[in-house]
Formats: sequence, structure tokens, C-alpha cells
Amino acid sequence: MEQWCWMTLVVLIGLTVRWTVSLNSYSGAGKPPMFGDYEAQRHWQEITFNLPVKQWYFNSSDNNLLYWGLDYPPLTAYHSLLCAYVAKFINPDWIALHTSRGYESQAHKLFMRTTVLIADLLIYIPAVVLYCCCLKEISTKKKIANALCILLYPGLILIDYGHFQNIYNSVSLGFALWGVLGVSCDWDLLGSLAFCLAINYKQMELYHSLPFFCFLLGKCFKKGLKGKGVELLVKLACTVVASFILCWLPFFTEREQTLQVLRRLFPVDRGLFEDKVANIWCSFSVFLKIKDILPRHIQIIISFCFTFLSLLPACIKLVLQPTPKGFKFTLVSCALSFFLFSFQVHEKSILLVSLPVCLVLNEIPFMATWFLLVSTFSMLPLLLKDELLMPSIVTVMAFFIACATFFPIFEKTSEEELQLKSFSVSIRKYLPHFTFLPRIIQYLFLTSVIIMVLLTLMTVTLDPPQKLPDLFSVLVCFVSCLNFLFFLVYFNIIILWDSKNGRNRRKIN
Repeated sequence: MEQWCWMTLVVLIGLTVRWTVSLNSYSGAGKPPMFGDYEAQRHWQEITFNLPVKQWYFNSSDNNLLYWGLDYPPLTAYHSLLCAYVAKFINPDWIALHTSRGYESQAHKLFMRTTVLIADLLIYIPAVVLYCCCLKEISTKKKIANALCILLYPGLILIDYGHFQNIYNSVSLGFALWGVLGVSCDWDLLGSLAFCLAINYKQMELYHSLPFFCFLLGKCFKKGLKGKGVELLVKLACTVVASFILCWLPFFTEREQTLQVLRRLFPVDRGLFEDKVANIWCSFSVFLKIKDILPRHIQIIISFCFTFLSLLPACIKLVLQPTPKGFKFTLVSCALSFFLFSFQVHEKSILLVSLPVCLVLNEIPFMATWFLLVSTFSMLPLLLKDELLMPSIVTVMAFFIACATFFPIFEKTSEEELQLKSFSVSIRKYLPHFTFLPRIIQYLFLTSVIIMVLLTLMTVTLDPPQKLPDLFSVLVCFVSCLNFLFFLVYFNIIILWDSKNGRNRRKIN
């Protein structure tokens, strides 16, 4: 009973922080003609409510795809339609066809912010609480601390409640988290259904789904290709197919309908990357303009090869040794590989990596906290553009203080706590004096934090040179990318050197 009282308090703290951030500015506020991502979400409500389903993804006089055309999967459109019905009931002007474009009022802002909060309350927050309560071999105190730190993660709060992205991240990430919960509790059908819903809400949830299906494939092989293994495989296949058919049913009536939706979901015409994103292609373009030199199809092939090769070792290991711990770390590795190397990534996609990192916060608190700080920093240009500097500073400090207090992170830097013991032992076979890895990582952390603080101060206080107007934004992306490459190596080391003997050897504290 006491545990649930504390969990209720944690949820209230998370909700208070979210609503406080929502009082600030948002994407495109008072900036015609496009008005930003806030307008995109409002416009989707307008389109889905006023037009037949068959016209949602097609260009027409009533649906100009160049003006925030719908480019997310059907489940997102259904969610927009549901919100539109509520908006119609409150004020029909909010979703009136054509005339509602760029609609801005305090009442409408309150409505839009409330839709995010309700989605959080229904999907994401219950998944966080239940996941933390189901964590094994840790104390109740640690479960509560884990839930608090996850709910205080600033990146998701700033994007969903500050910037207001044109997709409800709390919904897609919440579905993905329910999928992880299904894996953790051996509820395989719930897990597969949740991941399918995540994909049908946001196509980039494929990042999370690949490790999930590798894990289940490994479980089927482990059970044997006869009997229980085949039975599980059939059940999972039926669940996946049925969920996709139900979500896509209105768009399966005509071949052109299906193809048009797919074209909108995977817009290769947008290019290799979008804006200033902290991945390899944007960082490398500082030295060589790949987007201008190579043909589009070559860019797609190169990005696919790099992405596939970077995630392959972790996925193979997961199929051969399907364990819940390996699954969570492979989630991180695959999502980070997609973010760094895949085609058409934007800066907010780092949230897809941050969710699985939140899930291993209890296992590697020092490294997870470091990564989550970098992930928020990588979105600094976007947050500054939306006038969210003060909410960013406050939420980052609150998150850091919570992690440093309740874990505490600075006492979790030994080889065992960093989960690098097996790797270090392997290296010491050839280099007996290789005992300084934790100290190197501590120095790297200190260097990383100092650089992030200095770059933030420079971006806020100094004007860039006239010849290099994007200097600070590029530096933020480049520094973040270097950090992410380091983390990709680190997480793959944990996965590949994971030992069966030490896998579950944790003390209750």
C-alpha cells in the first residue's frame, strides 16, 4: 500500500512538471504561414474530421499536402479524428475546413495541451509505473526512484509539452513500453500487439520492433521448431497480421490507396536528413556535402548498409541468446543505429533511443543519465527556436538532481556497475594493466558535460559569425553525434560481452 502511495506522488510530480512546461511557448506560435508542428496536429484534426478516409493521404483542393499533409500511419489519423470530435463539441471553429488554418487562442492551446496530458495518463504513465513495479531483484525504494527519474526525463516533456511535435510521442512510446512490459512478464501476445500498435501509430517504431521480433524468434527456436515453438510463432503471426489488417482496413480497398499511404509514410524526397540532426550524415556533411554529391538512390543504399551492419551483431546475439536483459540493451543499440545511420532522420527521433535507455536506468544509472542529458542537449537548437530555454534548464536540472540523489550515479562507476567487467577481463588477458577504463569514462563524462554547458552558454549569449550563421547549431549536432557514437560502441560491448553468470547477479538495495 505504501508503495502505491509513493507511486501516486511520483505521478503527480511528473504531471505537475508536464503541465508547467505546457504553459510556455510552442512550435510555430504566431509564425505564419506554416505555424509549426502545433498547427500540423490541429490541421490533421481538421482534415480527418471533414474529409472521407480515402482523401486523407491524397492531395486535393481541400487537402494540400504541402500544408502539413498527413504523413504518419493510420492509427495516428484515427487519434486525430478522435480529438477532432472533442474539438467539434467544444468549438467547431477549431477544425473548420480551410478557415481554421493557423487558429490560435488560449482556449485552443489549453485543449491541445490537454489532449497530450490525457494520452500520457492513459498510455505512457501507466506503462512506466507498471514497468517499474515489475522490476525484479530491486527494492521498493529503487522502483519508486526509477519511475520518478523516467517521468522526469526532460527530452520527452520538452517536445510533447513544450515544442508540441506533430505526433504524440507519449502514445507511440507508451505502446512500445507496453510491448517491453509484455516481454518482461512473458506476455508475448500483449507484447506483439503493443509493438504493432506502436508501428501503426508511428512508423519509426520499427526501431524498437526489430529487437522485439528477434527476441521472440529466439524464444521460438529455444522452444524448438516443433510443438510449443511453432505454436508460439503461429500465435504471434496471427496477432501481428490481425492488428495490421484492422488498422489498415480502410486503405486496403484499392491498391493506389495503400501505395499512397506508404509513399506518405516513407518520404524519400525529403533527403538524407532533416534540419540539424545529431547523426552521422548531418555531421559528416560539414566536411562533405553528401546530399549534393551523391544521387538519392545511392544515399538510400549507403544509409541502409551502414544501419544494417551496425545493428546486425546485437540482433544476432539476441536471436541466439534471447534474454530480457539482452532485449532491452538491443533495443537501445538498434534505435541508436537507426538514428545515427538511417535515411531521413530528424532531431526529435532521438526520443526513440531515449525510451529504451530509460528502461536500463536502474542497471547502468551513470551511463543512462549521461546519455539522457546528451539526448536533450542534441535538441537545443530546436528548443531555443521555440523559446524553451528556461523550461529546458529547469527540467534538465530537476532530472539530473533526481538521478544523482536517488541512485546515486557517481557511486556507480566501477567496472561491475558499468557492466564492463567481462569486457575488461577479456582485455586484461592481453593487457594485464588495463584497469583504468572506469576512470577514462569518468573523464569523458566530465568533458562532455563541460562542453555541453559551454556550447549552451555560447549559443545563448553570442552571435555567430555572419559567414557561419549555423555555427553553434552545427557544433551542438557534431558534439552530440560524437557522444552517440561512443554510446553505440558502449552498448554493443555490453551486449556482446554479456556473460550468463553475471546476467542476473544483482543485489537488492
